[in-house]
Amino acid sequence: MKQGTRGSAGTYEAAVGAAGAARAAAGPGRRRVPAQPGATDVADSAVRGEHTHSEPAVGPAPAPRAVVQRSSVRGQVLAALRTALVTGDLRPGEVYSAPALGERFGVSATPVREAMQQLALEGAVEVVPNRGFRVVERGARELAELAEVRALLEVPVILRLAHSVPAEQWAALRPLAEATVRAASSGCRATYADADRAFHGAVLGLGGNEQLVGVAGELHRRAQGAVVGGASLVADAHEHMALLDALVAGDVDVVRVLVGEHFGGGAGSEGRG
Repeated sequence: MKQGTRGSAGTYEAAVGAAGAARAAAGPGRRRVPAQPGATDVADSAVRGEHTHSEPAVGPAPAPRAVVQRSSVRGQVLAALRTALVTGDLRPGEVYSAPALGERFGVSATPVREAMQQLALEGAVEVVPNRGFRVVERGARELAELAEVRALLEVPVILRLAHSVPAEQWAALRPLAEATVRAASSGCRATYADADRAFHGAVLGLGGNEQLVGVAGELHRRAQGAVVGGASLVADAHEHMALLDALVAGDVDVVRVLVGEHFGGGAGSEGRG
């Protein structure tokens, strides 16, 4: 048995030696295996748990630079268009072409068209074939409906949170409420629209429901297309302060009255709240 085992080993060693000699005889000019390990070599090494220094970096390939730039431009154009809608620079009922708006913003028509498509999905504009985009006119009925839907979503949440959120968390929102007062006092409707959404979003955010915050935010943005200025904005902002004071104090009865007035007023004054 021992002799048989040695014989087998000798046969194996001879075969390995013969294979090595054959490879050496082939010479470098006939070598077909690349100097660096290929995909198969790397895969085999990975299976064996070996490390190969020539492995390509693992991870997603970076996005092309041009795509990132275009996305950034589109976002900036979208923000500018939203501001123009709130301030009235883009007038309800008027039709605007992407090339003309692109010239106004100093960009090509492509990011303008993409931004306008997003606004069309949000209901702020509508597509006019072969002409451009028409700014949607929101009548009193539509604004009242938006205010009603917002009230159905937000009021129950605020009342529930009034019972459960501690005073210090409400107090942390004071800078946002004060920002709405400053924005209203400045008379800039676009600045107030941003501050108003930020405050309401932060209040709802204390409930931890991101889907609710998103839906309510989009409804809020749609209603702000007809936001009014002057004393109405100032009064609206001061309602934020009064509501926050009641929430900090834990006075649920006062909170109930204030949110009712806040959203009820929104139905009758085009975009408050």
